[in-house]
Amino acid sequence: MHSRSSRLLVIPTIVATLIGIGTACAQTPDDIAAGMSLFLQKGACQSCHGWAGDGRKMDSQMPDGANLREIPTDRSRLVQTVKCGRPGTGMPAFDRLAYSDGRCSGLKKSDLQARNLDLPDPPATLQPNEVNLLADFLFAKVIGKGPMTRAQCAEYWGEPVEACNELPQ
Repeated sequence: MHSRSSRLLVIPTIVATLIGIGTACAQTPDDIAAGMSLFLQKGACQSCHGWAGDGRKMDSQMPDGANLREIPTDRSRLVQTVKCGRPGTGMPAFDRLAYSDGRCSGLKKSDLQARNLDLPDPPATLQPNEVNLLADFLFAKVIGKGPMTRAQCAEYWGEPVEACNELPQ
């Protein structure tokens, strides 16, 4: 009986440990800042999606990016899109092996070519942890947040900046 009760006491400990592991992966302000840096710099996402993710791109030579502030999506779909791009749309694949081994919808580069689907090169490839940081940032500050306001802009940048002045209150 003693060993059975000892085993029963272990179960709550295991559950508490698993819950702790789940919360250890929560977004931190540093994660959000790292994701924002990836969005604005390494991934250069703002070139097509605009600095606010609203589709108001910075460079007229770049493809038109989706308004990420208003598209309905979930994390797995977003991560898949960042890793695999969207062939034929101008959205590059940020996973350097995206179409090398069928990891993206079972397709390889030759399949894209056979279907006449272009896939532009990304400005840089992203490691899996960087894709997750980018997703953390996008869900914290962009996706589903609606049109950017001055208050959101100041919160986005951490302070009011000149770009916020053109936005509605």
